[in-house]
This record gives sequence, structure tokens and C-alpha cells, in this order.
Amino acid sequence: MREEFIAFQGERGANSEVACQTFAPGLTPLPCATFEGVFAAVREGRALKAMIPIENSVAGRVSDIHHLLPGAGLSIIAEHFLPIQHQLMVLKGVDADGLKIVRSHAMALGQCRTEIRRRGLLPEMAGDTAGAARQLAENPNPEVAAIAPKLAAEIYGLEIVAENIEDADHNTTRFLEMAPEPANIPLGDSPCLTSIIFEVRNIPAALFKALGGFATNGVNMTKLESYQKNGGFNATMFYADIEGHPEERSVQLALEELSFFSSTVTILGVYEASPFRRK
Repeated sequence: MREEFIAFQGERGANSEVACQTFAPGLTPLPCATFEGVFAAVREGRALKAMIPIENSVAGRVSDIHHLLPGAGLSIIAEHFLPIQHQLMVLKGVDADGLKIVRSHAMALGQCRTEIRRRGLLPEMAGDTAGAARQLAENPNPEVAAIAPKLAAEIYGLEIVAENIEDADHNTTRFLEMAPEPANIPLGDSPCLTSIIFEVRNIPAALFKALGGFATNGVNMTKLESYQKNGGFNATMFYADIEGHPEERSVQLALEELSFFSSTVTILGVYEASPFRRK
């Protein structure tokens, strides 16, 4: 049977690989160095799908993602929410009382301040959480620990000395599952979301007027993010998630009004809302 892949950004053992295993267990995770590499793997047929983190409940949006989505050539087909759990890991057999340094991604270090301070460890930044675990395994040092997912400890043969050390128990990352073709969600089957990217026209109150159609037509917008186009300061792009299907009359009217006050509007995907949203 031919092996089929789902691409993610990061090293083996990263939270994105955990998301792949959790939400796409029938596919083999394919690590890629960059988000551009993830999208290319799917476009070129080396992977069937992509698993992309877009925002975290503690740290906010994942940088660089929004401006890459319009040119990715893929559609959003699902959303997934993964609770993030950080583990403190060391070389097997090491006495944790002798630790002096802890390495991980800057975001993970910031989310585990209490445990780091309690143990009196010096935090050092690494490229990502799984990379810190791999580097520890490749360069053994009994005074160094890594903060990474449980999967990283399994892959790199490390021992977990403290479990779930994150400061906030609500720490959750939202992932987007993407594919070359849209999900084709039928109207009315289940609650769904529509993700769009748009650029408002350069006229006074354009954003206010563009968004007014969602309010007057009773369409709930669950997310709105802005970012600069091509690194400039004159053109601002917006990423938005709205509740509803583009074939619903209320959504149609809202999108028509948005289009009237925007120079570009692109639908990135129509997909089922995750059950996590109802918790």
C-alpha cells in the first residue's frame, strides 16, 4: 500500500506533528523546514494535505502565516484545536537536581516561567521545541534540559522529569488543515466557518463600511486580523473567519457589501466548525 503524507513545519516531535497524528491518523507526518516548504509539498504532490498552526490562545497569532495563505494555492478544509502540554526532559538517568540550563522555543520558555523559576534554570532559546530535544540527544549534557512535547522525548530517547509544566492550562493552538481542493461542505449539514482575506479600498471609512454588512445581516465574525501587504505601510490586508456558508443569503449579502468596499476578496475555505468551539 502506497504511503500517503501530511506536511507540517518543524522537526520530528513538534506540536504540529502531534496535531497530524491526532487529527489525521491515517496519514504519515512529513516534516518541512518552512511553511513555504509545507505548501510546496502539497502542491507538488509529495503530501496530500498540510497541517498549519495559525494562532495560540496564550501567544496569539503565528507570525508569517497570514501573508502566505493567499499564495499557498491550497484551500482550508478543516480546523483543529490542540491543547499544548510542555514536558521537561533530560538525558536518561540524569539527576534533575543538577540541571542548570533549559532550552526550548522562546514561546515555550515564556509559557513555562513558573517551573523554570522554581528550579532556578537559565533559559536559552532554540529554534523550536522538538529541535531543542534533538540537540540535547545529539550533544549530551547532564546540566541541560529541554522543554518539548511528549512525542519528542519518545523520538529522541529522553526522559521526562516534569509533566505538563505550562503556566496556563487553557494553552491551546488552532490548526488549519489544508488541501489542493476545497471541502465542498453542503449548505445546512452542520455549523461551518468561511475564511476570507480581503484588502479594503483606499477611501475614508472603507473598513467600517466593508464590515458593516456583517452586522446588518446578522453574520458573526469570530476573527479579524490585519497585516501589511508586501512589507509596506500603505496597503493593509485582513484575514477573517465568519460563521456561516457563502450560499446562505445573509452571508451572500455581507460578502457583496464587503466586495463593494474592497479591492480584493478571496475565500480561503469553507469548512465545518470544530466541536471544540462548543466547549
